[in-house]
Amino acid sequence: MPFLEVEHVTHQFGGLRAVHDYNLAIEPGHIRGLIGPNGAGKTTIFNLITGIYNPTEGNVRLDGTRINGLAPHRIASMGIGRTFQNLLLWRHMNVLDHVKMAHFSRIRYGLLGAVLGTPRRHREEREIEDKARTLLEMLDIGHLAGQAVTNLPYGAQRRVEMARALATEPKLLLLDEPTAGMNPDELVQIMEIIRRVHRELNLAIFLIEHRMRFVMELCERIQTLVFGEVIAEGTPEEIQNDPKVIEAYLGSGNE
Repeated sequence: MPFLEVEHVTHQFGGLRAVHDYNLAIEPGHIRGLIGPNGAGKTTIFNLITGIYNPTEGNVRLDGTRINGLAPHRIASMGIGRTFQNLLLWRHMNVLDHVKMAHFSRIRYGLLGAVLGTPRRHREEREIEDKARTLLEMLDIGHLAGQAVTNLPYGAQRRVEMARALATEPKLLLLDEPTAGMNPDELVQIMEIIRRVHRELNLAIFLIEHRMRFVMELCERIQTLVFGEVIAEGTPEEIQNDPKVIEAYLGSGNE
C-alpha cells in the first residue's frame, strides 16, 4: 500500500489553475522525482502535500488517512519532512541547535518536566542531542555543529536544512531543489548523502530538481509537470526518451 497517495488533485489561485488532476502514489522506501520548467507548479504540489495549501479538488492521503485541511505541523507529525526551495534557517542559531530544535517537536516530558527540570527531561534532552549529532555526522557536517549557519557555505547550509527535516523522524522526505546553488563538486557530494540517508533510514524520498543528471541517477520513477499537468511519467530511461519531455525542456538550459 502506498504511504502517500494524491488523488485527482486540482488547485486554483483565484482564476489561475496552478495544478490540474494531479495523481501520485509513493510506496515506502521508494525515490520519486518531479521535474518541469520554472512555473510548472512543482512547489505548489509540495505545498498541497504538506498542508500549506488545501486542494481545490481531490484528496491527499497519508498511510490511508485523508489529510486535506490538516495544519502543516499535524501532517509533519504524521511522517512527512521537507526542505524548501529558498533556505529557511534561523540565522541566530548554530548548526547543532537547528537540528535539536526540530527534535523538540517529539519531546514527551511536558511543561511540568520543563519547569521542574525532571530526570526525564534531562534524559530526553541528552537523547535529542545524541540524535542530532548522529544526523549531522550522516550528512558530513558533524564538524560544523558549533558554527553559526550564517558562516557556512551555501552547500553546507542546504545540509543543515536537510538534517533539520530528518530530525522530525519522517517516513517520507520531500526535497525541493536540494542542489540549488551548488557547484559540481557539491552536487556529487549531496547525491551520495541522499543515497546514504535513503539507505540508512529506509525513507521514501520525493524530490523536485532541475538538474537532469541528478534526477536520472537517483530516482526510480519520474514525473514531468508542465503548466500544472503531468505530461509524462516513467523510469529515467523512458523520461529521457519521451518526445513531450524533450520538447518541454528544449532550450531551457537544464542539465
